[in-house]
Amino acid sequence: MPDPVTVRPGAPERLARMVQLPTVSADLEQRGLADFDRFRDLLAELYPLVHEHLAFEQVTDLGLLYRWPGRGDGDPVVLMAHYDVVPAVEADGWTFPPFEGRIHGGSVHGRGTLDDKGPLLVLLEAVENLLADGYSPARDVYLSLGGNEESHGAAAAAIADLFRERRLTPWLVLDEGGAVVDAPLPFVKVPAAMVGVGEKGVLTLRLTARGDGGHASAPPATTPTARVARAVHRLSPNPFPKRMPRSMRAMLATFVPHTRGGSRLLLRTLIALPRVTARVFARLGGEPAALVHTTVAATMLEGGTAANVLPANAVATLNLRIAVGETVASATARVRRVIRDRAVAVDVVEGSDPSPESPTDNAQFAAIAAAVGEAFPEATTAPYLMMAATDSRWFHRFSPAVYRFAPLAMTASQRASIHGVDESVTIDSLERGERFHRALITSLPA
Repeated sequence: MPDPVTVRPGAPERLARMVQLPTVSADLEQRGLADFDRFRDLLAELYPLVHEHLAFEQVTDLGLLYRWPGRGDGDPVVLMAHYDVVPAVEADGWTFPPFEGRIHGGSVHGRGTLDDKGPLLVLLEAVENLLADGYSPARDVYLSLGGNEESHGAAAAAIADLFRERRLTPWLVLDEGGAVVDAPLPFVKVPAAMVGVGEKGVLTLRLTARGDGGHASAPPATTPTARVARAVHRLSPNPFPKRMPRSMRAMLATFVPHTRGGSRLLLRTLIALPRVTARVFARLGGEPAALVHTTVAATMLEGGTAANVLPANAVATLNLRIAVGETVASATARVRRVIRDRAVAVDVVEGSDPSPESPTDNAQFAAIAAAVGEAFPEATTAPYLMMAATDSRWFHRFSPAVYRFAPLAMTASQRASIHGVDESVTIDSLERGERFHRALITSLPA
């Protein structure tokens, strides 16, 4: 990997300035686009060479697309990130105000430092540094930056549609996703760069029951709230089948050479007995369980206007993460069957099917693994199935090699802070993330 003449100092300060713009996409109707427009202008200020040498295209109000012309005519590479964030309230217990961008104790603190302004920063840092060294990539490189990933990703969808219209099939798509972790599984204690080779689908369902309302002193035998509560209760325990996805078997196989004794025997047993493995992981709960089946979570409940008034209708909102092997249609049908109540309407609010699992025996995955080796030599690169949704899902419909990896080291507490409290990234991790992207871009084949 050719090193640039100079790696610019000041990356933590640049990330702090990004954090200080509260680009909360959930508040767009109330807040407007001002902070998003300021963020776009901030990028032009912070990365002058990117804006001088890359062709820029605004796609919808919130999609930022940059094209870095390559030396050859091979299929392009798409490197993705998003600059919108979820809400944060200081009163929730943040050590530092969430939009202050405080640099303290070797870390940058604030909303978005991990999801996803930190990964966006290391990508732009690498490109700026390579441009300063006069480098041009072997093939076209596109930077696709979305401003509403946290609100269903319409900007990224429009960018993906633009690629299809122009008949551009990316050789590689890389978006946020896994990270470098210390213990990828409870019984595997080796540093691992977890690369998402697929992702679960997303489905929001609304359950609605209606009634006549009235005074709470004389309730009928079954009220709308009782029907909705019963429907939610019938979805627990999880009614979806347990399956071991292909990526999970590949993940376990990757860890075998790095374990000994009982852990190695356990891994080999889990690989050999996929049905048993799926049941074991389901019993573990949490992230292990989410790997092997569609998850269902009741996230919002509505009904009633006063303590002594029967509501005329009650509503529950369900969030499902659809496992490989299921679809929006099949998951919705199963929920209806399990609820067993025709008086409860089940409506799809928003949904997308799981992505296909990209291969791990190709040049694209090898390029990611090699870049990990440059930036995080202590880590083993392992595939896995991502449980959350990313903007890259809009590309998997026509691109055969879509991966999800944020080149940052994250402890368990840091991963828990994503969408939570006290989100932060270490300065060392930012430096290594820049190195990852620099290694990846300079290793692209013609």
